[in-house]
Amino acid sequence: MRRLSQFRLLPLSSVALALALAGCGGPQEELQAWMEQQKREVQPRVTPLEPPKQFDPQAYVAVDGVEPFSPQKLTVALKLEARQPNSLIAAELNRRREPLEAYPLDSMTMVGSVSRQGRQYALLRVDQLLYQVKVGDYLGQNYGRITGITETEVALREIVQDAAGEWIERTSSLQLQEKTQ
Repeated sequence: MRRLSQFRLLPLSSVALALALAGCGGPQEELQAWMEQQKREVQPRVTPLEPPKQFDPQAYVAVDGVEPFSPQKLTVALKLEARQPNSLIAAELNRRREPLEAYPLDSMTMVGSVSRQGRQYALLRVDQLLYQVKVGDYLGQNYGRITGITETEVALREIVQDAAGEWIERTSSLQLQEKTQ
């Protein structure tokens, strides 16, 4: 009996499904007419582009001027600074430069210290070479002069320009670098 009732429900459900699909697939002329009307009524609003500005080339007039970063200009400025009586840089410009002054301070590494005949020396590594320095030696590119050496540090005095262009002294140091493995 159950089987019989299941077969009766099957034709009814398929008939209902067919009717529902037939309602959706009706004529769509009304929808097409509305779409066409909307296309005709809507006008795009595009603002026109501004015309490009006229380029007015200018001649380069500073060709014959003094280059602000030229070595000659810097040399003249340093010599004028050195002529001043209280200038820190005056003595530095008149002495012979030492080999370690060609390297920046951050490229140097303190790797040890040695004491010989009561005098302390520091061992510095620069470009895979080992240098022995003592108090009074110069190193770095800012007129650095070693003022003290301990087992773990090299203290030095540098002469640099401040924001106003005045030469001032500042202290720096190189710390002993332990080798990490």
